[in-house]
Amino acid sequence: MRWTRRLRLAAAGAVAATAFSALPPAQAALATGAAEPAAASGRSGSLTDLVNPFIGTQNEGNTYPGAAVPFGMVQFSPDTGHNTGYDYAEDHIRGFSLVHLSGVGCGLGGDLPVLPTTGEVTQTDYAKYAAKFSHDNEQASPGYYGVGLDSGIKAELSATARTGVQRYTFPATDKANVLINAGQSLHKTVSTKVEVLDSRTVRTAITGSGFCQDTKPYTVYTITRFDRPFTAHGTWSGDTVTAGSDSSSGSGRNGAYLRFDTRKDHTVEATTALSYVDARGAAGNLRAEGGHSFAKVREAARRTWEDRLDDVRVRGGDQTLNRTFYSSLYRSFLAPNIGSDTDGRYTGWDQKTHRAKGFTYYQNWSLWDTYRTQSQLLSLLAPRQARDMAISVIKIDEEGGWLPKWGYGTVETNIMTGDPVTPFLTNAYQQGLLKGWEEKAYRALKKNADGLPPTDSPYVGREANKEYLRDGFAPLIENRPHAKPGDSDYDHGPSATLEYALSDAMLAQMARDLGHRADAARYAKRAQNYHSIFDAGTGFFRARDTSGAFMGPDDPAQSAGFHEGTAWQYQWLVPQDLPGMIDLIGGRQAANDRLDSFFAYDQLVKDPAKTAREVWVNGPYQYYNADKYNPQNEPDLIAPYTYLSTGQPWKTTDVVHAALTLFTDTPTGMTGNDDLGTMSAWNVLSSIGIFPVQPGYDTWGLSTPVFDRVDLTLDRRYYPKGHLTVTASGTSDSDRYVQSARVNGRDYQKTYLTTSDLRRTGTLSFTVGAQPSEWGTSAEAAPPALK
Repeated sequence: MRWTRRLRLAAAGAVAATAFSALPPAQAALATGAAEPAAASGRSGSLTDLVNPFIGTQNEGNTYPGAAVPFGMVQFSPDTGHNTGYDYAEDHIRGFSLVHLSGVGCGLGGDLPVLPTTGEVTQTDYAKYAAKFSHDNEQASPGYYGVGLDSGIKAELSATARTGVQRYTFPATDKANVLINAGQSLHKTVSTKVEVLDSRTVRTAITGSGFCQDTKPYTVYTITRFDRPFTAHGTWSGDTVTAGSDSSSGSGRNGAYLRFDTRKDHTVEATTALSYVDARGAAGNLRAEGGHSFAKVREAARRTWEDRLDDVRVRGGDQTLNRTFYSSLYRSFLAPNIGSDTDGRYTGWDQKTHRAKGFTYYQNWSLWDTYRTQSQLLSLLAPRQARDMAISVIKIDEEGGWLPKWGYGTVETNIMTGDPVTPFLTNAYQQGLLKGWEEKAYRALKKNADGLPPTDSPYVGREANKEYLRDGFAPLIENRPHAKPGDSDYDHGPSATLEYALSDAMLAQMARDLGHRADAARYAKRAQNYHSIFDAGTGFFRARDTSGAFMGPDDPAQSAGFHEGTAWQYQWLVPQDLPGMIDLIGGRQAANDRLDSFFAYDQLVKDPAKTAREVWVNGPYQYYNADKYNPQNEPDLIAPYTYLSTGQPWKTTDVVHAALTLFTDTPTGMTGNDDLGTMSAWNVLSSIGIFPVQPGYDTWGLSTPVFDRVDLTLDRRYYPKGHLTVTASGTSDSDRYVQSARVNGRDYQKTYLTTSDLRRTGTLSFTVGAQPSEWGTSAEAAPPALK
């Protein structure tokens, strides 16, 4: 820990410093999810005040406004009836539950919704006893959520890494209740158990399943401790409420109510600890992180977020731009989530208990999304946590037998397609995060790239690998029964082929670095398999059946087999070899013509914001039947940077800055699902002006920042200079084109930097102007193909 930062925090106030003083230093840091501090960059004022947690809570952004600390196990947030938790358009809260994931597309989490009420308990279905509220009486900030319910009760939430802390202010009554609902959640509840242990403590075990489709069941354990005894209690099973009962269990609705007399003391506080291991783990987490007042926990959470956000300081831009930026930065640090208890124990994917030694175990892996943006942002700004996250994924292979695709908690969901775990781990390798783990990671990746999981395992891996390795492509097989729950690569043959080839390219680079030359050559050859699905007749990628015949309509906007997209939107997903892709479609001019059509470039330069909202974006789930850029979904995230490879880098800036207008400081200000910080990280990186154009490798494309200056505080163990300052003095909607660039004061002509470059770079300076220039237009300036 950097003592300069500790002194600065201490000077700001002693509350947070003493809130967890009883804990050992490592546990105290985890109690608030604290990250390694870094030095301030000179700007005063609270960055947490710039964060609006309500951004993305409407129109299927699927974010949540509740309380969490960075990467915390607990995300304590209200549920209003939307399948992923909170929808700003709703006006009833069903409960405040412990687990949420930012921006997922299907119901997940929502475990143990709690709700304060008054009077007799007559309803046990939270859709019926839900409390009405108004947004006029609601507020949220990093680590805090509060709402005044129409019943006259005020509810406030905060969190540590493994606990949710609640404070309820009731009217004067002898029937103030807290309902603890174990049997309802956002996913399928298989079985639940609730036990009243004493006059202040309630314990639950909740076994659930699901996420888009059924999955193997998993169990979460909770224990709730109130700050004072309740005067009465009871439980329910189904619709039956039993006063005085101490337990309820089974497959239906099970829950407990705790009653307090608030005629003199209106406030009730409670702390709920969570564990994915067992009841002992939940109790241990409560001992380690509980026992503090709501006010102290709230302040500690705020300070933790202030410290985390302070690693990025921006200058310039209006208030809205600053708020959307810091809100995106905030959401980028919400996941993955701590999975190990304070004693280091966690449940592995073999469903056995393990103990993390020398690292913190993390879980929740939306890899198809995050490998493109968020994992790179974390490797830059949170490398210590990113290292532990990568080790956690390696442990999944070690303990569960295979690498994950989309993992939730302790189970595989098999959602989405391709091979996203490979670029995720090769990125960690390229960023220097796998020291001591390189060969173990490589062996797991090689097994995944060259084989298939056993039929009796829950994983699908590269499901179409047999055909891909034999024929060079994954076939589209329509109406094929799914062998395992989740998505099937056979349903999405052409996009799976492109994803496999991208992953092969990244694995080839890692193999070569580690001295596995034969493997490297083999993977590099397979990285060219994108050629196998290119139809010269249409000039686009197309699906092929098992015989090799092209399938589906000739029209690339109506193409078959692309997962959440069309051939238009997948045409640039060849970051490993854009020069080769450009040659396939006829060279630079042909590529630029097609890119201009794809981005509606002529309309874009006349009215960027209107083009983004009326030409590009047609609804949060409108993935198909389109020939235009889709900035709200993952396949197109890299596409604007293709212009760096076609000699027209200024158009990258035009497209990126137009797409950035879709992020606003409103509940609808998220471009589609946030997908565990993927879209938020895209906003952050593109606003700074550096973007991972070859995900899984170490190449960062450059474009004009939206701020005059950005100061990044970096971990010196990974970035020896300890900082990176990006400047573009005078940047604006009119003056947005790079005229020249300088790195450490020296002229720089390339449109990209490598991670090695960044480690040597203290300053990256852009001179901007109102017209495009010759900067970055030569062939040598473009990011090179991977060989």
